[in-house]
Amino acid sequence: MPKLPSARKCAALALTLALLPPSLALAQVKRTPVLTADVAAPGREAVVVRGEIDPGANAPRHTHPGDEISYVIEGEVALLIDGEPPRIIKAGEAFVVPAGKVHGARNDSGAPVRFVGVYVVDKGRPLATPAR
Repeated sequence: MPKLPSARKCAALALTLALLPPSLALAQVKRTPVLTADVAAPGREAVVVRGEIDPGANAPRHTHPGDEISYVIEGEVALLIDGEPPRIIKAGEAFVVPAGKVHGARNDSGAPVRFVGVYVVDKGRPLATPAR
């Protein structure tokens, strides 16, 4: 049976969402935890999320305490990694953001972006931290 996210993870996600700019507070960017499970590396865990970015919405700049591996199921998104040119990721494509790398995303289309994200992160840390 899948392990559900801990109360601490849910609280951390709620805090991260609360720190989003008011323009995003109406759930324009959603991450719904699907599974949290231990991995072979001590002190690390995998977090699988189902995500959605509404048309015209931005996922603000942030970091993760581990690698992000995501697959776009529907739509297309501009991946904005600091120090790199924007990359357009389309349905059927995947991307990796290394641990600690500041990044965001932008949905310039008229359709939602749906993705599955897998984060291999340090246990006990928030899944995402807003970047300054």
